[in-house]
Amino acid sequence: MADKYRLETLAVREGIERSQFNEHSEALYLTSSFVFDSAAQAAARFSGEEEGNVYSRFTNPTVNAFQQRLAALEGAEAAVATASGMSSILALIMAHLSAGDHIVASNSLFGATLQMLNNILSRFGITTTCVSQTDVSAWEAAIRPNTKLFFLETPSNPLTEIADIRTLCDVAHARNILVAVDNCFCTPILQRPLDLGADLVVHSATKYLDGQGRVLGGAVVGAKTFTDPVLAFLRTAGPTLSAFNAWVLLKGLETLQIRMEAQSAKALQLAQWLEAHPKVARVFYPGLPSHPQHALAMRQQKNGGAIVSFEVKGARPEAWRVVDSCELLSITANLGDTKTTLTHPASTTHGRISAEARAAAGISEGLLRVAVGLEAVEDLQADLDRGLSRN
Repeated sequence: MADKYRLETLAVREGIERSQFNEHSEALYLTSSFVFDSAAQAAARFSGEEEGNVYSRFTNPTVNAFQQRLAALEGAEAAVATASGMSSILALIMAHLSAGDHIVASNSLFGATLQMLNNILSRFGITTTCVSQTDVSAWEAAIRPNTKLFFLETPSNPLTEIADIRTLCDVAHARNILVAVDNCFCTPILQRPLDLGADLVVHSATKYLDGQGRVLGGAVVGAKTFTDPVLAFLRTAGPTLSAFNAWVLLKGLETLQIRMEAQSAKALQLAQWLEAHPKVARVFYPGLPSHPQHALAMRQQKNGGAIVSFEVKGARPEAWRVVDSCELLSITANLGDTKTTLTHPASTTHGRISAEARAAAGISEGLLRVAVGLEAVEDLQADLDRGLSRN
């Protein structure tokens, strides 16, 4: 089906395998295990000689449907679903790296990702060098003989910095280094990193793939050569996506294109309004011509996305005043919801990393991140202006 239909059709139809009841909506298989017809079939299923469901830690029809649909949207051969976005990153690294290996990563990664790379994986002999998201020469200079992975997140969280995926892939592949891209902000609707040369894509399905803040989920997507080791790790270690969460995510994918297009259009309107506001020092949004990587973003993304970050004049006290004055926006660190969310990254999503690391990533005390939902833009503007315009 993936070669025959367009994205909006795949988002609704891919991965449907009806049961004996011939249901129209995807079935939800809430079971821990599956029954075999014979001892021989059980042995064949466990060994992998025969395809089929074994145990829901690593085989479940509902999870498989989500995996098939997401892989089709990303233009990939396969996907492996996991319990959360962070577990997808962990599964990718554990499947492809060993003690003594080295990662080059952006210093603009999500705070929890930096925590994992620098404070957890380092204890087990996997080291990371963090470099500028946008300086290709810095990535190249950081390569060591034991470098096995480039890991980037584009646009970055929360400053929406854009990495040149194709160029970084060329640099990495010349040294036989894998490239993994966190595509959480764009989703395959706005950006397909595999088409630009990436080997693997990771998702926090919790965000836009669900779209309504209901469940946690993650995924690793790519060629089976690269996803099969991830599946082997998941089978043993068990960071498994539940069947119920997979079913919810399947429903989310059905409206993904409509939501991404609508929320991105509203984000552009909000970014333009913020850029003209006298209490705003700077706006970070790839869809604005003022964004340093605007031209690159428009080449590798369909639009600027739905995340807008901005610096309030007056640092943390004024930023918190804006947050506390809001009556409509949800004060929460999650994003990708149909309800607009607002957070102060320096004290939330990036609060566990050092002040030096925040400074290196450009995250100031006055920075706020808005994940634009589906409300009227005029109502969002009025809510933010309540705090921005207070004396």
